[in-house]
Amino acid sequence: MAALVTTSDAGHVRTITLNRPEKKNALSQELAWSVIGAVEDAARDDNVWVVALTGSGDAFCAGLDLSGSADFSPHTPQTAQLDDIGWVGQFLLAIRKRCDKPVVGGVNGVAVGAGLGLAMACDVRLISRSARLMAGYTRIGGSPDAGLTVTLPQAMGYEKAMRFMMENRTLVGEEAVAWGMAGEVVDDDAMSARLAAYCQELCAWSPITLRLLKRGMVRSYETTDLESQLRYEVSNIRRAFASQDGQEARRAFLEKRKPVFQGR
Repeated sequence: MAALVTTSDAGHVRTITLNRPEKKNALSQELAWSVIGAVEDAARDDNVWVVALTGSGDAFCAGLDLSGSADFSPHTPQTAQLDDIGWVGQFLLAIRKRCDKPVVGGVNGVAVGAGLGLAMACDVRLISRSARLMAGYTRIGGSPDAGLTVTLPQAMGYEKAMRFMMENRTLVGEEAVAWGMAGEVVDDDAMSARLAAYCQELCAWSPITLRLLKRGMVRSYETTDLESQLRYEVSNIRRAFASQDGQEARRAFLEKRKPVFQGR
């Protein structure tokens, strides 16, 4: 049986691919937890500087598999019983909280419901021209989960997020970029190459710089204390400048050459 999630490394980029194309990568419990585990594995690997997340076939993720799936949890029965968030809330926690490396979503096709939540949990997104994004909760009498009440207002503002979900809108390709749900639209047949190229471009920067950048951005949404956030920024830039990569960046700038970063 094929793995539900595949991973591959190219330089300092790890690509995580949902691999259930016959179901448009709809989420069984095992697939969902496998994605979370793959992100956390990438977070722990110092050789990984940037993470790409995409789907196999012609879909990113069609949301929860409504045809049903077997119960699955990586936790012990006791721990699982005490988990009041479950896998659907762990996407955002794994990508934003437990992985301080940039996670780039390659939205290569439909992303619905929890699949949209997975896409929006990524730090930035590239979207294929024909990809369709939809929340879908009003259609099934549900309310948003998978972090969408956090990520959609962050991406597009409160009113647009309300309209998008209340009106059960579907946004395609360039529309999604216009609404703030992605930063770049890519021709369908170029998605894989562009996702790989973009992630490699990010690897031109020090991984320490990227990780501290993400930590600061994530924390800014979690605090209402302005002075605390400003102190956190100052603390981070001191750490960045004190690193070997920081020193190399400044030397290269003065010497008008391309820096060579080591992640130290």
